[in-house]
Amino acid sequence: MPLPYSRKLLGLALGVVLASNVFAHGAPSRAPASSQEVGVSPWGPDDEIGRLNLITPESRAAVMSRVAGDKVYDLATEYYVGMPSWQDAGDPRYQFWMTHTPRGTEVDDPMGVGKDMNATRSYTGTAFSMYSHTGTHIDALNHFGIHGKIWNGFRADEHLGDRGWKRTGIEKFPPLVARGVLIDVAALKGVDMLPDSYRITRQDLKAALARQKTELRQGDIVLIRTGRMKLYHDPAAYMAQPPGMGLEAARYLVEEGGAMILGADNLSFETFPSEVADDYVPLHTYLLAQQGVPIIELAALDELSRDKVYEFAFIGGPLKIRGGDAAPLRPVAMPLR
Repeated sequence: MPLPYSRKLLGLALGVVLASNVFAHGAPSRAPASSQEVGVSPWGPDDEIGRLNLITPESRAAVMSRVAGDKVYDLATEYYVGMPSWQDAGDPRYQFWMTHTPRGTEVDDPMGVGKDMNATRSYTGTAFSMYSHTGTHIDALNHFGIHGKIWNGFRADEHLGDRGWKRTGIEKFPPLVARGVLIDVAALKGVDMLPDSYRITRQDLKAALARQKTELRQGDIVLIRTGRMKLYHDPAAYMAQPPGMGLEAARYLVEEGGAMILGADNLSFETFPSEVADDYVPLHTYLLAQQGVPIIELAALDELSRDKVYEFAFIGGPLKIRGGDAAPLRPVAMPLR
């Protein structure tokens, strides 16, 4: 039987399991120790949204003025019982249950309106619960930090209470309206899906952009396609040793490409084992804690790939969960003229 994913992740993070990479030349090397300081915002000491400050009335108007309007792509996944999630790391599964059914309401009469009324007005109600990083979602900047501090130096012992973060909660995010860019690495490699544990490189991204004839601009929402969404309805396979981004690839998108948000169609965004000796999730640390770049995971990108839509208006927004470190996201993509 395969190891539960949490044990796989731990082994990978410690370097116990060596990942195979059919496109790499030799085994991946481990980088030096990471920087141990969180990022200080150029938008001032009270900034809680990082690079989302790049969204302005002018930037929104510019992208919306180019929307074709004849096609809309839904980039969100469905939520279903048994879906991929982090339960092997101790987090709750997605759960869904009925709170009211037509027959049950007739029997229980919860509103006190009588059998005849309940038989006439059929009542259905449901409830659900889940870990915040389930399904298509976006990470807030408080999701990962360094030595108890998060983006812009906010400290957990000062700003984190029993009801969530007082700073940088996901409810602070504005509506996300920006130019979106798909980088289709799976298509570059000529495969439906990148192999397990494949680490996407800076060179992969540059080659894919050149193939697509796509240029990056400051303030883009950049989404990376690995093809992993093909396994979404096979949770064990989807979760096991996913391909993902390498650290230098992320640095390229942020520091040279000017990306505002990064995302992908996998659940971990990065892959394992870590490239950094003292950080098991170096991309989350670099992006969230040091650069103020939110991360989108489980974006459904196969339709964009099929239609070769590489540039679009990205429109969406997370649920406004006060103090949250992530929230479900329902993004859409509208091609640009």
